[in-house]
Amino acid sequence: MPHPDPVPSRRHAVMHRFWRIFRLLALLSIAIAAIAVFLVIRGDTSPSIHVIVATALGAGLTVLLGTALMTLVFLSAESGYDEPPQIDEESDDE
Repeated sequence: MPHPDPVPSRRHAVMHRFWRIFRLLALLSIAIAAIAVFLVIRGDTSPSIHVIVATALGAGLTVLLGTALMTLVFLSAESGYDEPPQIDEESDDE
């Protein structure tokens, strides 16, 4: 007799969703870092390689960190753990 497929845990589904979103945001971060480097290079003076690397890392990692934290906030809000506890008060009118 075949066994039914196990139901995936909620934590696994949330982590899978986070990493799927995070991959897209990593691409966004790379694009923004490339735009920042392009704007630095386009200036009148020729910047050194150190300025270009610092610009790419600064812009890329800042966008990546900000978007990762916002993704965690939204996923946490959807999980229901941020809801206030519901206390069932039983009446003692007996």
